[in-house]
Amino acid sequence: MDYIKAFVVGGLICVVVQIVMDNTKLMPGRIMVGLVCLGALLGAVGLYEPFSKWAGAGATVPLSGFGNNLFKGVKEAVDKEGWIGIFKGGFTAASAGLSAAIVFAYIASWFFKDKMKK
Repeated sequence: MDYIKAFVVGGLICVVVQIVMDNTKLMPGRIMVGLVCLGALLGAVGLYEPFSKWAGAGATVPLSGFGNNLFKGVKEAVDKEGWIGIFKGGFTAASAGLSAAIVFAYIASWFFKDKMKK
C-alpha cells in the first residue's frame, strides 16, 4: 500500500506542476525553483514533515521534498552551530543526493550523446 500511496501522491504533484506549466507562461526553471521554495516554506510552517511521513517517497522525491530537506538541514545546523549554519546546513543535508546526481549524470554521459540543436 505504501508504494501505491507514494505513486499516487508523486503523480498528483507532477500533474499539478504540468497543469501550471501548460496554463502559465512560467519557464520550467522558475517552476522548479518555486517547488523548492514551496517545500522549504511548508517545512518552515511545519506542514511538510507530517505530509512526507504520510506520503513517503511520493512527497520526498519531488523538488518540494528537496526544498524541505534543505530547510531541515539549515534549521538543524543553526540550532547546533549558530548563524553559520545558514550557510552550511543546506549543503550538509543535500550532499548525498547532489553527489549521486552528479555521479550518475556523468556515467549517463558515457552512454548517451547530447542532441543540442545548432
